[in-house]
Amino acid sequence: MTKLPPEKTKIDFGFTEIPRHEKTQRVAEVFHSVANKYDLMNDIMSLGLHRLWKKFTIEQSNVRPGQIILDLAGGTGDLAAAFSKKIGEKGRVFLVDINEKMLQKGRERLLDRGISANVLFVQASAENLPFQDNYFDCIAIAFGLRNVTDKIAALHSIYRVLKPGGKLLILEFSKPIVPLLTSLYDIYSFNIIPKLGEWVTGDKKSYQYLVESIRMHPDQTALKMLLQEAGFEDVKYNNFMGGIVALHTGFKY
Repeated sequence: MTKLPPEKTKIDFGFTEIPRHEKTQRVAEVFHSVANKYDLMNDIMSLGLHRLWKKFTIEQSNVRPGQIILDLAGGTGDLAAAFSKKIGEKGRVFLVDINEKMLQKGRERLLDRGISANVLFVQASAENLPFQDNYFDCIAIAFGLRNVTDKIAALHSIYRVLKPGGKLLILEFSKPIVPLLTSLYDIYSFNIIPKLGEWVTGDKKSYQYLVESIRMHPDQTALKMLLQEAGFEDVKYNNFMGGIVALHTGFKY
């Protein structure tokens, strides 16, 4: 197993450095603030494309009826709802999120859609998952890893609870690979998204953090290396929108 580096006393919160022990609470405050309009803002910011990226993620999971799935940092339940249909009544989807309000919204959304029989809701941290070893057939995390305080600890925790032969899928914002796109993306991210957040949710600061957190997240190659160091094999990634978003996949053997 990869030796973890010594714990640093400071950590990034967007472009700001804060005491490490404060990050989980600060991130929780962000998502508590935006939970009610989270889905609407996702549609507005991505022009609805996040739904296609998530659909591709589900297709790449290759999950089958009867399997046990973890939707980690599952938020309002987009992936959990899709997985629920794939695994049938004998399967189980665990929608796990560290944020109580986001988990509540996810539960409400799925219940409103009549999805409840094979979905369980658990409030927990990705860094210390409360499940037995080798439990899940597939684990997916969409737009959540960048908000985790200790990504290395989270990847080791994910690896522990994934079954041998199981698949991990990480859908996350990444780094554009086209210079012109990078410039346009920066303009959109820093000048448009915080204003949209202010107009739609009344919270500009949270969306300022969210766009900054994207820039601080490891790029495609760096995240691939972290996955390999955590023990995952056959690690690959697919870029969407010229690298603005990437889907990383890996297996535990």
